[in-house]
Amino acid sequence: MYTKYQAAKAFNNVNQYLIKEIIDASPEKLLIKVYDFAIVQVQRHNLEKTNRAIQELINALDFSREDTREIAMGLLRLYKFCQDKMREKEYDIVHRILSELRDTWNEAINKYKLK
Repeated sequence: MYTKYQAAKAFNNVNQYLIKEIIDASPEKLLIKVYDFAIVQVQRHNLEKTNRAIQELINALDFSREDTREIAMGLLRLYKFCQDKMREKEYDIVHRILSELRDTWNEAINKYKLK
């Protein structure tokens, strides 16, 4: 059985691994990680953490370029819808939307070798 010291040390090692993984990740991989985090938090019915993750996705949208503005607006509407549905405790729809968006991004990243 772990002592408190051993548990803290193991947790610290995991944290260091995660920190290094995040620091070394490409922007595309970070996007997928945010989706993964949001999806896990939806499954846990954690409103606060899900909405924080969705807010990070919103913050990453690029409205400055004319060629991406329409896509960014569509994603913004979807993200806001997900935040609203989380507050209404409609977890299944949020899970489905975020999972489909994550899969679509992952497919695009793999297809265009953006990873």
